[in-house]
Amino acid sequence: MIGYDGVQAMDVVGPMEVFATANLYKPAHFPPYELILASPKGGSINCSSAGGIRFGDAIALDALPDDIDTIIISGGSEDGLRKVIFETDLIRWLTSRAQRVRRLASVCTGAFVLAAGGFLDGKRATTHWNSVDLLKKLRPEIDVERDAIFIAEPPLYTSAGITAGIDLCLAFVEDDCGAQTALSVSRQLVLFMRRPGGQAQFNPGLATSLTAEPRMRSLMSEILADPTGDLSGPVLASRIGMSERTFSRSFRRETGTTPAQFVEDARIDRAKMLLETSDWPLARIAERSGFGSFHSLHRVFQKRLGVTPGFYRDRFGIK
Repeated sequence: MIGYDGVQAMDVVGPMEVFATANLYKPAHFPPYELILASPKGGSINCSSAGGIRFGDAIALDALPDDIDTIIISGGSEDGLRKVIFETDLIRWLTSRAQRVRRLASVCTGAFVLAAGGFLDGKRATTHWNSVDLLKKLRPEIDVERDAIFIAEPPLYTSAGITAGIDLCLAFVEDDCGAQTALSVSRQLVLFMRRPGGQAQFNPGLATSLTAEPRMRSLMSEILADPTGDLSGPVLASRIGMSERTFSRSFRRETGTTPAQFVEDARIDRAKMLLETSDWPLARIAERSGFGSFHSLHRVFQKRLGVTPGFYRDRFGIK
């Protein structure tokens, strides 16, 4: 694990706990994970977190052994990232090691370090949902995906915001030690068995109903409460007493998204909830979540989440 001043503490601790816990449950023939916390110059690391969290005794990059299997870059504050990219030898060191490691990964905004080194050019990648647009702007050569928990482009791996690094490292443990070890780690840490890489991150669009003006907020709450039926632009505009054109402009100004996108997000969230909590047939879930047909539900899940409704249910549904 590579940290630096300004690092997000959870980006370091979460993944390291996964590997440390895996050592308790790994198959007997599998060698234990050896965990090393490193930083450009070694010594203590000041975290970005409130409360003055500090990590001590990090190993300097130049003092690390030659036979490293996996390198994981933690995310951090904007200032911390800027300094570690432009004021240290981290990029040079990563370039010298990239061809010799089995996995080179990032957690959250650690993707900006890999991007700065050109490692992600021409590849799919993800980062914290709130930093996706900035990564796209700074490095258009990268195919940045907003709706992903983690993305594997071996030997490169990127994960989304903060706790998504835990999902990525659980996937590493599953690949290394098998599904049973990963399941045991999940249970010990009181986690879901790892989320599939395609499961969507937090969707900020559905949270905007809290800050919209009262009339729009009321309509958005109604959509979230019942995303079924005709929720087309003209119908929604009529419900709020606006022309369709004025409504569309106002909705985008208030929420940063279109009415159609908001409705689809609401329907996806309803479908996910029903898949997690009921044993209804998929056709019924499609109807009750507003998609109308199983084919529409399947198409949207594949497009937006990268998994089928059935796969989602298998991972997160009641047992």
